[in-house]
Amino acid sequence: MSTLSLRLPNSLHEEVKLLAKNEGISINQFISSAVGEKLSALLTEKYLRQRAKQGNERSFIDAMSKVPDIEPEDEDQL
Repeated sequence: MSTLSLRLPNSLHEEVKLLAKNEGISINQFISSAVGEKLSALLTEKYLRQRAKQGNERSFIDAMSKVPDIEPEDEDQL
C-alpha cells in the first residue's frame, strides 16, 4: 500500500467528505474507488481501440448477414 499526499480545493474536499459519509466509507476509500473507476474507464477505452484496429469490416458484414431479420420479443422492445 502506498501513501499519497493529495491537495484538493476546499469545495471538492467538502463534497468528497459529505459523499463518503453518506456512503458510510472513509474519504480514503472514496478516493481510491473513484481512481479505480477512472482507471477502469480509461483502460477499457484503450483496450477497445486496440481491438477495433484488429477488426475487419468485411468479416463484420459477413457475420451480421447471418443474423436473422426478425422482430425482437416483447420484453426486448424499446
